Amino acid sequence: MKITPTAIPDVLLFEPKVFGDHRGFFMEIFRQSFFDDTLPGTRFVQDNHSRSGHGILRGLHYQLKKPQGKLVRVVQGEIFDVAVDMRADSPTFGHSVGMVLSADNKLQLWVPPGFAHGFYVMSETAEMVYKCSDYYAPDDEHSLLWNDPALAIDWPIETGTEPVLSDKDRRALAFSDAPFYETTPT
Repeated sequence: MKITPTAIPDVLLFEPKVFGDHRGFFMEIFRQSFFDDTLPGTRFVQDNHSRSGHGILRGLHYQLKKPQGKLVRVVQGEIFDVAVDMRADSPTFGHSVGMVLSADNKLQLWVPPGFAHGFYVMSETAEMVYKCSDYYAPDDEHSLLWNDPALAIDWPIETGTEPVLSDKDRRALAFSDAPFYETTPT
């Protein structure tokens, strides 16, 4: 698997080797020994599968007491996936990276613990699956405002349209009001 650091070096893009012919394709998407070497100490405890329609924006979500690292990939459709560094002691605190992930490009994004995460659906529908390094804890979840000017995220939203948001995401906090990690999660 090819590994490419993003503008935030802790956020990694994984590109699997794809073997295909007239019958279809095969690719290895996860191997524990590879992740032991690449992300020592990371252990995945939960797999999630999400389906969303065009124009839906989910996030930006994070957990403080039980921070989750997420290994994200799209199995149908296309999304713009975003990670925001919420680690106060990080040189990239408050910075974000966004990547197009799709069933066609087969890329995976590693969003480390200590980051807020969200995505916008660019295709008619999209299904994503992601591995988490800690369990979902609804009482510990926080939401960061997706369109906060302080974050300057360049979402690929069609001109003249608004993304479809949950009530929770409409009530999300601005970056200046949001709780953050005092020390980098391990």
